[in-house]
Amino acid sequence: MAEDVLYTTVVHAGEDPKANLGSLSVPIYQSAVFTFPDAEQGAAIHEGEQPGYFYGRMGNPTQSALETALCQIEGGEAALALASGMAAVTTTLMTLLRSGDHIVAPESLYATTNALLDQLLTPLGVSVTYVDATDPGNYAAAIRPETRVAYLESPANPTMKLVDIPAVVAIAKERGITTVMDNTFATPFNQRPLTLGVDIVVHSATKYLGGHGDLMAGALIGKREVVERARWQTNKILGGVIGPQTAWLILRGIKTLALRMERHNANALAVATFLSGHPKVRAVHYPGLPSHPDYALACRQMAGFGGMLAFDVGGVEEGRRLVNTVRLCSLAVSLGDVSTLIQHSASMTHASVPRERRLAVGITDGLLRLSVGIERAEDIIADLAGALDRV
Repeated sequence: MAEDVLYTTVVHAGEDPKANLGSLSVPIYQSAVFTFPDAEQGAAIHEGEQPGYFYGRMGNPTQSALETALCQIEGGEAALALASGMAAVTTTLMTLLRSGDHIVAPESLYATTNALLDQLLTPLGVSVTYVDATDPGNYAAAIRPETRVAYLESPANPTMKLVDIPAVVAIAKERGITTVMDNTFATPFNQRPLTLGVDIVVHSATKYLGGHGDLMAGALIGKREVVERARWQTNKILGGVIGPQTAWLILRGIKTLALRMERHNANALAVATFLSGHPKVRAVHYPGLPSHPDYALACRQMAGFGGMLAFDVGGVEEGRRLVNTVRLCSLAVSLGDVSTLIQHSASMTHASVPRERRLAVGITDGLLRLSVGIERAEDIIADLAGALDRV
């Protein structure tokens, strides 16, 4: 399983002391411009025919070390590090899709990915079909002759619904369709989609890979042909470039990924178990609970259940009251931090989504998303218990 492999891998991922004058820590190459030994090599490097660097938009040695590390922990052929998670999603989909193409995506997914599909790609001539991704048959039913991408997100944000990854991959491969999966919630410690046949994995590295809420970055990892097209065509034009300091911070964050995720996993299960027994909590969504409808699937395709969960306290007012009452948990929209973060989806991240559409995908009025940190589990539970007493 992933967790058995990655304890050692994450500590040394991306290291190459011989290439860096013996430096164990990858240096930060703070340069936007690189010189050439001669015109011939300059031309070869500029055209991607020979390894090397010429301009920061097209790569940097610190960025390359991060990309090597990402390949090592996700099991990919190539990787491209970018400025944000949405830069990774946008760059991937704009590499794979053209006007007249079609994509199948989950009806429950990250709100900004939803906005990308509806507000940017649809006006450019890409058609989208949203499906209940918990049933792989819905992907098969939605596929058209012009379908080019099957998009997956598992666990889904914020409903924690799962996708049967091997089943969707089999459907897509049979029809020559590229699979793209957001693995931000699970992380490669808990789930490695590329080993299950997915073509491209995307991450918001702002979250668990960085791990400390002090950077913004993204990445795509997977098939070399797609990644290099994204690097030399799409990102060369869009320019969603990661800075060398940020790349170095993610490299440092990855070194403790396994230890952090072990604690996130354990704490989230403890918190989910507590919430599932509380009289004021109507529902708890966490794949590590036997009550979760996809629990058996989670046991098959995940090495751990992750640090994310959602729970329902009834209505909009109850949700607002709880997030305004917690003290240890921080009211914030991000996730994957060492600190516990909480948000009320209906009044925050999904406030602009029509209520009918929000409810249809399971984002209820009282749904709270909790990114469980690495504090003492008993302290997180005590904070939530106190807040629930006042709801």
